[in-house]
Amino acid sequence: MIEATPYLARIDIFPIKSLDRVELQKARVLASGALEHDRLWALFDGKDEFVNGKAYPAIHRIRADIHLDAPAVTLRDESERGLASDTFGLSEDASGFEKWLESYFGFPIALKENAELGFPDDTNSPGPTVISTATLATIASWFDFSVDEARRRFRANVEIDGVPAFWEEQLFGVAGTNIKFRIGDVIFEGVNPCMRCTVPPRNSRTGENDPMFTQRFRHLRRDTLPSWVVRERMSPYYRLSVNTRPHGDQGGKMLHVGDAIEILEPIAVANGATAPLVS
Repeated sequence: MIEATPYLARIDIFPIKSLDRVELQKARVLASGALEHDRLWALFDGKDEFVNGKAYPAIHRIRADIHLDAPAVTLRDESERGLASDTFGLSEDASGFEKWLESYFGFPIALKENAELGFPDDTNSPGPTVISTATLATIASWFDFSVDEARRRFRANVEIDGVPAFWEEQLFGVAGTNIKFRIGDVIFEGVNPCMRCTVPPRNSRTGENDPMFTQRFRHLRRDTLPSWVVRERMSPYYRLSVNTRPHGDQGGKMLHVGDAIEILEPIAVANGATAPLVS
């Protein structure tokens, strides 16, 4: 381990998968380990496939101002389609929202909700994804964009400060182990480094793609990998942030910006269950 004073610096959730974030000062942890309202809704096409940033770069030109208390969303079209901005309810009848998106994409859109788990990419690790502010700053420096642009591209839930770049990569271990850690009163297990997709190479506001991004990212990650990282878990070096799950029942507990973070112990993983490693 390295000397650091880690604390929770930022919480971001993405209520509608692939649309804009909402920054919070506190967040409730669900029984599944997911943060309440994170990826609560997702967009689907007529074949019941996700309509997301991986498949549809045009989604980057939609601005979504999400109001969780209503719940409602104000959509703004920043493409050349010319759709008027409007506000739509999301609770019972989302037909107006779906029709606006149908006009934008050119095919029917259905909004679906999952209040227990949300729609995470990794259903085996539904807890918040974790990254550090210093990591985001380092990635931003590699590609000459802002730290906030790095946030928007990598879309992590929990941001840690008070630590050097890539400190969070102590939160996963060798294959067959998880790392138990605490944020405030909530205990999670770090499972694995998150494999990235087609979204980070794109400008988060325009969808413009950098064709050299992935190759450059891999080379820089490989060449600057800190000594504390389990190298064999990083291949092919297109990984960033840490996937997590709850340690036991953490449902109903709260995360707060400013919470201290503590690494506890490695956990052996066997058949989906976990137990402390015995030396």
